[in-house]
Amino acid sequence: MNTLSHFATPQLQLLHRGKVRDSFRIDDSTRLIVVSDRLSAFDSVLETAIPHKGAVLNGLANFWFEKTAHIISNHVKGMVDANAMLVKEAQPIKVEMVVRNYLTGSMLRGYQGGQRTFSGVTVPDGLTKHQQFPEPIVTPTTKEESDREITPANLVSEGWVSQELYDKMAEKALALFKVGSDLLAAQGIILVDTKYEFGLLNGELILIDEIHTPDSSRFWSAADYAQNPEGAEQMDKEYIRQWLIANKKDGAYPRALTPEVTQEAVNRYLDIYQRVVGQPLATAGDTEDVTERLTRNLVKAGLLK
Repeated sequence: MNTLSHFATPQLQLLHRGKVRDSFRIDDSTRLIVVSDRLSAFDSVLETAIPHKGAVLNGLANFWFEKTAHIISNHVKGMVDANAMLVKEAQPIKVEMVVRNYLTGSMLRGYQGGQRTFSGVTVPDGLTKHQQFPEPIVTPTTKEESDREITPANLVSEGWVSQELYDKMAEKALALFKVGSDLLAAQGIILVDTKYEFGLLNGELILIDEIHTPDSSRFWSAADYAQNPEGAEQMDKEYIRQWLIANKKDGAYPRALTPEVTQEAVNRYLDIYQRVVGQPLATAGDTEDVTERLTRNLVKAGLLK
């Protein structure tokens, strides 16, 4: 299948190759972020790339950055390809602001094990799987080799952020979550939980990384949730995680996906894009090699010779 697993060019300095994104230096104030079709699950990048995944993530992030610019400025300078955008060089804040509106995922597992306080937020006894909270809660984590839960007070005392900065990040995270929840609700989608990353640009707090994508957020079908809250199907990459769990052998997850699972993943990524944006992914029907198209567009933008 036509995928973008990696992108490299001797003309641009590679700053960072993450699990999914590759970052390149353009100049002191600008970097190029290329969103690949790589897929990460359980802290590991699979051998199978998912066609169109990078374009879906990049396009959705750009959509949400535009929809939330009135709440907080962001790092986007412009899209130069379906899989790439130019962004402002900012100083990243090494904190993930996780906003949750339902008891699920790692929080549910902790709750079922008796935990009641999460990143300084205490929830009551008697909650059920996938139950909605009265109000969304913020449960920050550090961005380290292994992310860890941390209270706002400890974020301040350990020197990650000042109290003033944390308060502003929490305020903006909740405002972003409300915009996302309201827009998605109109499309029959529940924004279950998500993460936001912030940075500083000339002393100003801005939004960076990605926002409300299937890789950074958990989505449920509102119709599924209404019929069976505890069995609501996730509309993100949880489908792949569950397949990996079901096919685990000798304590190890599969390193590659079957063609059938890959195609189902493609269908799901394209579906969530169309449901959110309201139109199909523009490049979904392209037959041109993704790397060749990306290179051509970078040359057109004057970023490559």
